[in-house]
Amino acid sequence: MNKNESYDVVVVGAGPAGLQAAIHASRKKVSVLVLGKEHKSSLFRAHVENLVSLFNATGKTMLETGRRQAKNFGSQFMDDDILKISMDNSLFMFETESGGLFTSKSLILATGTARNTLRVKGEKELVGKGVSYCVDCDGNFFRGEEVAVVGSESAAADGALTLAEIAGKVHLICDDLKISETLLAKLDSSQVVVHRGAKVKEISGQKDVNAIVLDDGTTLSASGVFIELGAKGLMGLATSLGVALDDTMRFIQTDKSQCTNVPGIFAAGDICGPPCRLPKPWEKGVSPVSMQPTMQKSYRRLNN
Repeated sequence: MNKNESYDVVVVGAGPAGLQAAIHASRKKVSVLVLGKEHKSSLFRAHVENLVSLFNATGKTMLETGRRQAKNFGSQFMDDDILKISMDNSLFMFETESGGLFTSKSLILATGTARNTLRVKGEKELVGKGVSYCVDCDGNFFRGEEVAVVGSESAAADGALTLAEIAGKVHLICDDLKISETLLAKLDSSQVVVHRGAKVKEISGQKDVNAIVLDDGTTLSASGVFIELGAKGLMGLATSLGVALDDTMRFIQTDKSQCTNVPGIFAAGDICGPPCRLPKPWEKGVSPVSMQPTMQKSYRRLNN
């Protein structure tokens, strides 16, 4: 596959929604590239027994069948995570973890909605007060400061490299790096301090994050902790493109044709939310501000 090739459609996400989108698009005889890793889909480890025409099916089998269907109609696949998506006039430009560079005329986001959390002491309490799940959204609020990124895959490594251009000192905490050789080389040549084999035990702080405690008892000073587990998520991709989210900041807004507010960008699957109406966050007694991706900490800084 030519790494600088141009496509009519690029689908980000190799789960059921992404595969279905690829099948429909490729049947229209347009060039289609699907980016993503099959095993990252929430369907991959599922056992399905309530879908018509399928009996005791595994999610893995369903995904493999869908991939064969899409390939049969001409779709191409690349098992790579997306690091960046940008726009240049009417074209979308993609950079993947292995160094792949692609362009397309249109984009379908089908990345799902799962947010992976550490589930450690202090994480929940300090969300919006130094704990973030999106480097692209909140990195600039920590210019010149000491920060930590937690994760072992492409989103964490790329996030650490991004912060190395912004923050004063960057720690990358990972039990094992599962990234491409290209991304690893960039990381090795950077100023990022990598803590391999380490796990987070606690995120500490009162009003704001001030430190992170590792499982071996080491305490690292940090005013920001970016939890980036897995591939680049909804916030990182959508925010950089100006795609509108709903009131809960969890799902992409689309019309009945799956169009977003940005021409040429569509969304499909769980990333669009359930078909029923969700309560707005403040209807559950949650402040709307606490649901925003922009850090509460930044508001205090800008208003002081």
